[in-house]
Amino acid sequence: MKAFTFTLLFFTFLAASGQIEPGKQIGFIENHADQWLQLYQELHANPELSFHEEESAARMAAQLTKLGFQVSEGVGGFGVVGVLENGPGPTIMVRTDTDALPIVEETGLSYASKVTTIDDDGNQVGVMHACGHDLHMTVWSGTAELLTQFKDQWKGTLVFIAQPAEERSGGAKAMLADGLFEKFPRPDYVLALHTHPQLEAGKIGYIPGYAMANVDFMKITVFGKGGHGAYPHTTIDPIVLAAGIIMDLQTIVSREISPLDPAVVTVGKIVGGTKSNIIPDQVEMELTLRSYSDEVRLALIDKIKRISIGNAEAAGLSPEKYPEFWIQPDYTPAVFNDPDLTNELAGVLQQQIGLEQVEQLKPVMGGEDFARYGRVAPNIPICMLRLGVVSAEDIEAAATGDHSLPSLHSAKFAPVAAPAINTGVNAMSTAVLYLLNR
Repeated sequence: MKAFTFTLLFFTFLAASGQIEPGKQIGFIENHADQWLQLYQELHANPELSFHEEESAARMAAQLTKLGFQVSEGVGGFGVVGVLENGPGPTIMVRTDTDALPIVEETGLSYASKVTTIDDDGNQVGVMHACGHDLHMTVWSGTAELLTQFKDQWKGTLVFIAQPAEERSGGAKAMLADGLFEKFPRPDYVLALHTHPQLEAGKIGYIPGYAMANVDFMKITVFGKGGHGAYPHTTIDPIVLAAGIIMDLQTIVSREISPLDPAVVTVGKIVGGTKSNIIPDQVEMELTLRSYSDEVRLALIDKIKRISIGNAEAAGLSPEKYPEFWIQPDYTPAVFNDPDLTNELAGVLQQQIGLEQVEQLKPVMGGEDFARYGRVAPNIPICMLRLGVVSAEDIEAAATGDHSLPSLHSAKFAPVAAPAINTGVNAMSTAVLYLLNR
């Protein structure tokens, strides 16, 4: 009797939430798994750098076209927008990113990328999908295929977008500037997923609230008074000055930002001088700043400027020799997953995939320009799920110290593709169907 009651309640839940009967959804995924794996391997072997995703965009456009979407190409560069209307109901946008990284692949996979190209600075570089965008495209394509197959199970509008240039944080802004929310149906919700290099394949992670950080790139030019290395008293050494600035910057997070507000200040590059016995006139520094709230982001920038100028003044430099600052205008805003939406979807996914297969994860300080879709007034609820891509054996070996898990952007990043793809399609389809029918 208890088993019958549980079964009745479960299928009542499915009917109320608009979900496809689990057996049919899983059966569809299993029947298409080989096809999707082949697509993934082809995408992995043929990566393209940011702002150069011509072939990837064309392939994503073709995937949607054959499914009956109204497809527009060239949105914000190599952006693709597909719209499928299926009666009155909510509008759900699903986003994938399409670009790869300038990395020479070292995975040893049979379908490893062998692509090389000339980057925008004129350098010859390898190209690799080392952040999982090939998996994202595959899951996105599979989700579109499943939803069109079961059109009788939902009403509403799908907007599937393939976004260029996530790695350089310009694609989302470019698509929005090109009228994404004006030329096409404005979504009620925006969904995406991203691979997670420490989460087991077959699992989905979720993070309510802040999930990824604001990311700012900053350059500081530190000036001095150059001269002979044998007569330092006649100079103002910008190398010593830059070193003092770098050490003082470490006090911003530790002493000037609340310990309850995460922040990172990293000086990743410093260049100065031409020879050991010459004190140069200037030093160049490049920084990365990471935060969650807009208030902390602006505070970091202001405090860096104050400390840098203060050090220059203390060194005896006049105002015209104070440091100069450049901040990349297209910063990456923090991903804020709408808490109500994210927790609600987590509950639905636990029903569909399994309680132990859906984990709440901790926020990270990486960046993702997916955040921009939720910051266009009036704000739209967004949610980025995390997709497990690591074998259970590798996770166990890493826990005992016998293995190191490659991070995102590693030349050795090699997802366990098949279970990750199947889980991703299952999760994203379930989430979209739920929102269309709620």
